[in-house]
Amino acid sequence: MSMPITDPVVVTGGTGFLGRRIVERLRGEGRAVTVLARRPLSELEALGVRVIAGSIEDEGAVDQAVRGAGTVFHVAAKVGVWGDHEAFFRTNVLGTRTLLAACRRHGVRRFVHTSTPSVVYNGRDLAGADESLPLTSACPCAYPVTKAQAEREVLAANGVDGLLAVALRPHLIWGRGDPHLVPRLLARARAGRLRIVGSGLNRVDMVHVDNAVDAHLLAERALVDATSPAAGRAYFITNGEPVVLWEWINRLLETLGERPVTRRLGLGLALPLGAACEGLWRVLRRGGEPPLTRFVASELARDHWFSIAAARRDLGYAPRVSMAEGTADLVASLRGSGTRDGAA
Repeated sequence: MSMPITDPVVVTGGTGFLGRRIVERLRGEGRAVTVLARRPLSELEALGVRVIAGSIEDEGAVDQAVRGAGTVFHVAAKVGVWGDHEAFFRTNVLGTRTLLAACRRHGVRRFVHTSTPSVVYNGRDLAGADESLPLTSACPCAYPVTKAQAEREVLAANGVDGLLAVALRPHLIWGRGDPHLVPRLLARARAGRLRIVGSGLNRVDMVHVDNAVDAHLLAERALVDATSPAAGRAYFITNGEPVVLWEWINRLLETLGERPVTRRLGLGLALPLGAACEGLWRVLRRGGEPPLTRFVASELARDHWFSIAAARRDLGYAPRVSMAEGTADLVASLRGSGTRDGAA
């Protein structure tokens, strides 16, 4: 077991679901934490967090944030299944470059990068996939492509000017307080806009937010020196319990008193339909997301679950919160807050 790290820490994306949980855990351990955010946040400052106002593309704000830090947790990203490539590139690639350059200038020792399993998207089933898969270079969605480029540059920076870097790929983060995944599912189901795409038997991995936080702190501790097996590597992070996606969704809906999803759409139809929606949205320059995209159709229909053997071996990662425990806690939180508003 490695010794605890006490260096000051910077967290980008500290206002988001995962980032906020990382901040809270670090503060609970007595760590000095700086969050780089677009605006001052009194609730973080009340936790004793130093908040620097600015974006990760703002070199001055980034310099101010990382000066004196020992570790940077880079959680911030532009996330989405639709949008202009340039906007994703600006945040996910250029923002990461700005952060890496500042870390090298100021002698930051450790860089823990939050990536995504979609960096290995290839349009096919991914069943038990490991880190030997190549990064995607062609995907009908800007998010995976730009995150793949960012991950590549982060790992290439390992060992430069004494910086040690690792990338984590948590898959479908969920849990109590989730503002994205489950609320979106509930809203679409209630609006009658959710369809089983494909056979409905595809298996997927998810990761409870507390397990994802564990993985980030373990990754930091693993970056002891340049000989660490984690330095310069990427790791899939999941609960290690693949579920049949549509069974899990329907059990959740039924537990919350909602109707299960029964209507189906074959993948052979969903892909061209998604392409047509994308084309229409571009031509009409409509705001928001199309009702379906090729990337979403593929993700809803195909297997995507991953081996966490490397994370277990190199990071000592072991999921603490099981799918059953996490689901029960999520249901309790949704019932307690009133599920009709779609908020977790």
